[in-house]
Amino acid sequence: MNYVVLPDNTVRKLSFYLAMEEYIARYKSDEDHFFMWQVNPTVIFGRNQLMENEINFDYIKSRHIEYYRRKSGGGCVFADFSNIMFSYITKDFNVGFTFDRYLRLVAHTLNKLGVKAQVSGRNDIEVDGRKVSGNAFYRIAGKSIVHGTMLFDTDLGDLVRSITPCNEKLVSKGVESVRKRVANLKEFLDIDIEEFKTFMRSQLCDKEIILDDGDVDRIKEIEKEYLNDEWILGNNPRYTLVKKGYGEAGEVEIRLEIKKKEIKGIDLKGDYFLIGEMGELLNSFVGIPFRREEVEKVLDKINLHDYILNLSREKFLAIIFDN
Repeated sequence: MNYVVLPDNTVRKLSFYLAMEEYIARYKSDEDHFFMWQVNPTVIFGRNQLMENEINFDYIKSRHIEYYRRKSGGGCVFADFSNIMFSYITKDFNVGFTFDRYLRLVAHTLNKLGVKAQVSGRNDIEVDGRKVSGNAFYRIAGKSIVHGTMLFDTDLGDLVRSITPCNEKLVSKGVESVRKRVANLKEFLDIDIEEFKTFMRSQLCDKEIILDDGDVDRIKEIEKEYLNDEWILGNNPRYTLVKKGYGEAGEVEIRLEIKKKEIKGIDLKGDYFLIGEMGELLNSFVGIPFRREEVEKVLDKINLHDYILNLSREKFLAIIFDN
């Protein structure tokens, strides 16, 4: 696997590294690529999340913490310079296999350091039952991109106060509660962060490619999309009916605009993982009567698993009609 190196050691905004992943997927070879990066305190929320539901704006503004939207699904995360971000780009397009293989590869590498890491849930790596890494993926340009956090010595106080979880009990319990569920790798290692990065690189990669200034300029062009207010803020029109459910796919919030008992608009929010084109899926429901049997007829013609990972027909119907 190739390790991707930038031509300088500048600390850049998170949006640059998201654009860098996309650039590698679009314009570099079909070989597997990997790189690590660090950012100043930043909140990153998923493609389909409502920003106002995920971020404590008063706190992040008071602390000058940046915030960005990524193109992958999943939940909202906090990163600072004591957290390492991993990016993996591969031609493999089998989402479940790619995701599982990558997570197990990282967990196996941590075990080589004596850290008893294992894959847990949809997208986490845990040590002693505590999360050290959360990951997400998306597809672009015929490639799969998996990226995620690796907590090394992150400020858990900033993490808790920057993000507004949907679980209000977690907020009320505060930092101590999070410490029981989340861990920094520093607790399990006797090496520093730079030694850790060197080890991970040596174990995961056997070659390197060095980007030049021209590559950086092209990455900055892609980055403009991530810095666009419309992309960051999202287009969140009001809907007449909002239903929410949680299951194997994660949190799914279905927003429906109903007029004269007909679906005029539909949107899906949440921390699920998107596989197919969202517009193609949503358009299937627009214009049909808002009745269970009519929605079932649409689902007879499409496979939800082609669009959202692990979202079943039964769960989709239950969220809309049984809640």
